[in-house]
Amino acid sequence: MAIDVFALGKQYSNWGKWGADDERGTTNYITPEKLKQSAATVRKGKVFSLGIPFDANGPQLGPFRNNPVHLMSLDGGDNASWTARGIGPLRVCDDWVIMPLQCATQWDGLAHVYYGDYLYNGVSAATVTSAGAEKNSIDKQGEGIVSRGVLLDIARYKGVDWLKHGELITAADLDGAAAKQGVTIEPGDVVLMRTGWRTKYVQDGNRNEFMGGEPGIGVDALPWLYEKQIAAFASDNWAVEVLPGEDAAVALPVHCVAIRDIGLTLGEMFDLDALADDCAEDGVYEFQFMGPVLKVTGAVGSPINPLALK
Repeated sequence: MAIDVFALGKQYSNWGKWGADDERGTTNYITPEKLKQSAATVRKGKVFSLGIPFDANGPQLGPFRNNPVHLMSLDGGDNASWTARGIGPLRVCDDWVIMPLQCATQWDGLAHVYYGDYLYNGVSAATVTSAGAEKNSIDKQGEGIVSRGVLLDIARYKGVDWLKHGELITAADLDGAAAKQGVTIEPGDVVLMRTGWRTKYVQDGNRNEFMGGEPGIGVDALPWLYEKQIAAFASDNWAVEVLPGEDAAVALPVHCVAIRDIGLTLGEMFDLDALADDCAEDGVYEFQFMGPVLKVTGAVGSPINPLALK
């Protein structure tokens, strides 16, 4: 299958839709009315954390991205010296984390992936330097990505614990899961897709298999992402899209078009299992979604601990 990202990008472009200076893309679909609608979905008073632990047990293989390294800068042993110097009764523990900003549950910002010479909304790729992204950086989402969330449990829809390595999820699958679950995708929604790939990793801990490929969406889903006018799209795998890809000569075409042209914020490595179990139990697949970014100036992505409130 030959894929032309330039043609697809031109067909599904949101450049200029929210003005020439826009740096937020599809999160603009989250209007005040949408935010109020999301609050009305909280009925049971339950909260689900959708973030995976930030620790050494994550799936990253390195060296491009490694799992977080947690270090104590002050611990119980250090505090003894404070007391010896007559400083008390206060004692302090403090710590650091050293990690890539995209090594666990994360948002991909609009300066993260591009092709040609331009980022989202026609911004020159030269605006991203070793100092960071001047435009389209993740901190532009600092108001928070809070909206009505919808879970599409593709694994349950297909009757499996997890989809297979390289298994393609089509737009028809997304619609089929929504119909079976009795939920409608609306403009401004944050859509979460469960493939079961995270479930597999939790069970077998095989980093090479988890990072070596995955089930995911393909270019067939791009018009679905564009026409549904969703605010953000996230999955429990590490790259959202199917790997190996549909065209061996084109790397990450969904990322290319979704981020650069649609202006869609993508989320990866979400933990959706507990939420999915609850949705299957009560038949309610909508909730209030909260996924605020870390306002790291000039960053192209952000670690997060997203929440689903039901």
